[in-house]
Amino acid sequence: MANTNTEWVSRSDKSLVALIGNYIKHQRLIQNKTQATIAENAGINRWTLSKIENGEPISLSSLIQILRALDLLDILDVFKIETQLSPLTLAKLEKQKRQRARTGPEVNKKERSQW
Repeated sequence: MANTNTEWVSRSDKSLVALIGNYIKHQRLIQNKTQATIAENAGINRWTLSKIENGEPISLSSLIQILRALDLLDILDVFKIETQLSPLTLAKLEKQKRQRARTGPEVNKKERSQW
């Protein structure tokens, strides 16, 4: 599998902003929504949406509001940090699992011999 990270690293910040803006515009047009509609739903000025679509930087909070209005917040899943257990911890937890059932002390008391 090719390392696609080099493509991102070699891009300038301005190029990345333009790429994000093109993505937003593409998604908006696929959903057949106007800039005014998205801007209103996002609670931002239409000019702000126009800026990002034209490759100009906007604030992160405005970007999140736009993604929410386009119902695209799921692309932020890449930023989610999930805790992973180390193999050693998993082995310890596996060892602690019950392997067999035991009878309780009250069961043993019923059948005691009187010898």
